[in-house]
Amino acid sequence: MLEITSAQLDAWLTAFLWPFVRMLAFIGTSPIFGENAIPNTAKVGLAFALTIIVAPVLPPMPDVPPASWAGIMIIIQQFIIGAALGLVMRLVFAAVQAAGDYIALQMGLSFASFYSPEAQGTTTVLARFLNMIAILMFMALNGHTIMIRILIETFTRLPIGAEGLEPAGFDAIARWGSFIFSAGFLMAMPVLTALLIINISMGILNRASPQFSVFSVGFPITLTTGVTLLTFMTPELGMVFQRMFESALNQMVSVTELFS
Repeated sequence: MLEITSAQLDAWLTAFLWPFVRMLAFIGTSPIFGENAIPNTAKVGLAFALTIIVAPVLPPMPDVPPASWAGIMIIIQQFIIGAALGLVMRLVFAAVQAAGDYIALQMGLSFASFYSPEAQGTTTVLARFLNMIAILMFMALNGHTIMIRILIETFTRLPIGAEGLEPAGFDAIARWGSFIFSAGFLMAMPVLTALLIINISMGILNRASPQFSVFSVGFPITLTTGVTLLTFMTPELGMVFQRMFESALNQMVSVTELFS
């Protein structure tokens, strides 16, 4: 008769539970996999499948019962690690949406907005358009598979253990948050500069000729100029997005090393 001891049961449970928590937290917060359009059952199933695949080759787990206080702290730790790595990649797409919001505001398209389930609020059409381009480019560059590979490598760089996380990792994530504003503004800079020049010119014309109706003429000019500039800028977005994705993937590795 086959007998299973409590020690064996705890060993099997820890070999699966702790990696599963890190996987699930990453998938729930990362782009592509964590979108609200994807059912939660699919997210859990993907995390379960990845854990089953990688669990046999992971480093040895700490000899800590899962139901103990130390085991619960390890679960919380793994959740923080997975969510932090997913947040690093999520900020790249937040920067793209911020660039779309900046451009739409300057073009006068801030009123052209709708509710987005992914953003859990209203977003401009232009921000949604740039975000869709970024998602398609990310998948075309196999960014989603590279994310999974880096996540699996984190179990070697940052093994599961009872040791705490270093504060330098949290500091790096907080500093990485500035990427939303810096990258978003730099991406929108060409269009913003041209539209700013047009607005200044309209103001000078309005002062020189008060009968000039700047409100009836300015909006069509800024809208036409913005659309034209976006037409010329779109083919160049591939290189911009590629550099942003590479920076985010490198930041995932850096945050993992700083946590350890």
